[in-house]
Amino acid sequence: MPTPTSVRWFARYAWSVLGYNVAVVLWGAFVRATGAGAGCGKHWPLCNGEMLPRSPSLNTIIEFTHRVTSGIDLVLVALLVVWAFRVFPRRHAVRQGAALSGVFLISEALLGASLVLLEHVAKNQSSARAYSLSAHLVNTLTLLACLTLTAWWTTRKAPLPAGGRALWMAAFSLGTVMILGVSGAIAALGDTLFPAPSLAEAWVRDFDPAASIFLRLRILHPAIAALAGTWLAIYAVTTAGRRRDLRPRAWLLLGLVAGQIAAGVANLLLSAPVWMQLVHLLLADALWISLVLLCAGTLEPEGVLADK
Repeated sequence: MPTPTSVRWFARYAWSVLGYNVAVVLWGAFVRATGAGAGCGKHWPLCNGEMLPRSPSLNTIIEFTHRVTSGIDLVLVALLVVWAFRVFPRRHAVRQGAALSGVFLISEALLGASLVLLEHVAKNQSSARAYSLSAHLVNTLTLLACLTLTAWWTTRKAPLPAGGRALWMAAFSLGTVMILGVSGAIAALGDTLFPAPSLAEAWVRDFDPAASIFLRLRILHPAIAALAGTWLAIYAVTTAGRRRDLRPRAWLLLGLVAGQIAAGVANLLLSAPVWMQLVHLLLADALWISLVLLCAGTLEPEGVLADK
């Protein structure tokens, strides 16, 4: 059996790894928003054919930094997996969460490599890039969910049991936010590839039949955000009414939904500057993590805490 001290230290480390991964995701978005994805050329894992780039350009520095932080992430998650298997007993949920985190981090690295090798970076406007980007986004959200549950399961006695109404509501909520995230990633790519000086001009471009698919799909994101925000508000309020122990998480989710909508409006009005895109993404990641925790809580009875 794990000791309270070992569990406490593991939990701290697991939450820290989650925070580090959010930072890596934000830097990856910065790479995309600045068009620096081709900074290392069509080379992976080398950068412009070199282990350490010499006399690098700014774009090369930005892209290479992302690769270095991603490499460090591999080490951190590998340690998380080893530590989980040393501290927690066989079939414990933390082991499962840590192992899945490792699997999805590897797939994250492979998807990132495919973006480079297929040249779905920088100013590439092919429709295939939308599929690559969507797959990368879904994998990223799944990785963050696994890391979140790995940390959270340290305070639980058992894996989550299946539940009828609670299960489908949780699955629908998570699926809704994933769809919203994909639409947001495509909209952000449209902002990067085709920056507009004003909201009015961006609006005209979105409805131009000859415009890029990324622009014509961009208009869907606000509509999906409105529908998703409404559902999440209903889900949070309903959960708060049914589960007193989950009210803090439900109200946190509701607050993040409101903050994310405000950030989205600001992003539109400001014509999507890079810094605002990063703020928008940070709130999106926080919303996703809070939703994962709320959904997980609804799938088990009240007060299922690990022995201290």
